[in-house]
Amino acid sequence: MPKSLHLYQNQSMSKILIKNIKGLVQAGENFAHTLKGKAMAELPVIENAYLAIENNVIVDYGTMEEWGGIADWRDLEIIDADGKYVLPAFCDSHTHLVFAKSREEEFVDRIKGLTYEEIALKGGGILNSARRLGEKTEDELYQDAMNRVELLKSYGTGAIEIKSGYGLSVEAEIKILRVIQRLKQTAGIPIKATFLGAHAFPKEYKENHRGYIDLIIDEMLPIIGEEKLADYIDVFCERNYFSVEEMEEILLAGKKYGLVPKVHVNQFSVMGGIQKAIELGALSVDHLEEIDENDIVALQNSECMPTLLPSCSHFISIPFGDARRLIEANLPVALASDFNPGTTPTGNLGVVMSLACIKMKLTPEEAINALTINAAYAMGLSDTHGTISLGKSGNLILTKQIPSLAYMAYAFGDNHIERIIGL
Repeated sequence: MPKSLHLYQNQSMSKILIKNIKGLVQAGENFAHTLKGKAMAELPVIENAYLAIENNVIVDYGTMEEWGGIADWRDLEIIDADGKYVLPAFCDSHTHLVFAKSREEEFVDRIKGLTYEEIALKGGGILNSARRLGEKTEDELYQDAMNRVELLKSYGTGAIEIKSGYGLSVEAEIKILRVIQRLKQTAGIPIKATFLGAHAFPKEYKENHRGYIDLIIDEMLPIIGEEKLADYIDVFCERNYFSVEEMEEILLAGKKYGLVPKVHVNQFSVMGGIQKAIELGALSVDHLEEIDENDIVALQNSECMPTLLPSCSHFISIPFGDARRLIEANLPVALASDFNPGTTPTGNLGVVMSLACIKMKLTPEEAINALTINAAYAMGLSDTHGTISLGKSGNLILTKQIPSLAYMAYAFGDNHIERIIGL
């Protein structure tokens, strides 16, 4: 552990010292990029700790007994964290937060007995959001999305992946991706953009899948490639949406523009999409409410991150992903919010943590690992986020005074965050 505390030598940079930390969580060096199987239950915590940050970069940490003192008090903020925990900011590797309007009328439809698929078949769901998005300007979408980003940051989220997919036309999909590009430049945290033109078939292409796939490949992707509007490409591979063969064609086309696959799959049915996504180099496969042994074996022979979305399962009353089965198969698990107006109208990862523990039977340690180190991997941010390590981001969560880390998931209706640092 370095003891030079060079942080205090450059007064032109912002400097923060957090002292008397009850528990410094996920702190250490040389972490693996992912934690899987039994290792997911291991969560390093330094008790009675300090942490030094310079210009939003972690430069020193350790126990208070190891602390070497302060060489330069100038321009230094000191935070006394007695009775409080410090964690790396959460990473949210699956959101759809650029959208036009909420869809609470569909929420009422579900209360009255309609399923998500039934609502979609009658013109609701994704098509509803796509129709409404066309009514808003890029500036309006940007301001609404920025407000949502700030809200998610207040929940402790320090990096966000955002998908398109509520446009379903050349003009509207590009508009969404340009909004995400603006967010990247102004949000103050890492934002990753995912092109999800293959979210659903527009009404006019319902009987002409070939025509819409050609539109994605021949018209949308060239613009995205030229303007460098996306990092990833996604397809909703599911019954009534895109087949495995259609997904493969679209992902291969996206890879020609350098877009890495991150795929919606196995939300309602098992179709072989996981195996194909892995074959095509997917960084993550997301949803996985349904899964079979072939999927497990495929994941075991890959570097792909299974990502589960418990708040979606909760909100639309579908099965929860089988996290225990994945972990017992020595696989990693990431958690994400799936924040969107139709199936998950919250981006609160504290709620996601609680749901994962209550409904998926993850331990609090496993859930925290799934929201930090494994979620960072699912966003390609392992080198900068997910742990408290030297040289990594100083985006951190400071809790209120709480009795234990498990209390964060246990008291699911409370806000346990006192302050967000560096966000």
